[in-house]
Amino acid sequence: MGRLRERYPNLLDPPSDDICYASQNRQNAVRAIAPECDVLLVVGSANSSNSIRLVEVALAAGARAAYLVDSAADIDAAWLRGIATVGLTSGASVPEELLSEALALLAEHGHAEVRTVSVAAETLTFSLPPELRTGRS
Repeated sequence: MGRLRERYPNLLDPPSDDICYASQNRQNAVRAIAPECDVLLVVGSANSSNSIRLVEVALAAGARAAYLVDSAADIDAAWLRGIATVGLTSGASVPEELLSEALALLAEHGHAEVRTVSVAAETLTFSLPPELRTGRS
């Protein structure tokens, strides 16, 4: 952060209570859907505390099973046999492409119907420093 402040002295930090808003929103969504899920899959890295926490929240909120996977390739077909409802979420920084691949794999295994659950509108935006917005260094 020191180097950023040297280069961009007018750099503004977001309010400290808003830094993890995306993670908090995902946890709230998982709490809302977990009781309906036979399996809840979290796409994210094993070294991401936010992704690991989503699995914990899912289990505590009533998901019958929850798994952390790096990508669709890590989803075990056995987890999907004989179940009615699969929940899918991701860590806040997971690329959309990984979720699309997971959805495609779920569809291949009979879980093609998708219902999006939103518990909060993410309206917080982070502005670039003026030097970056105008292309000046």
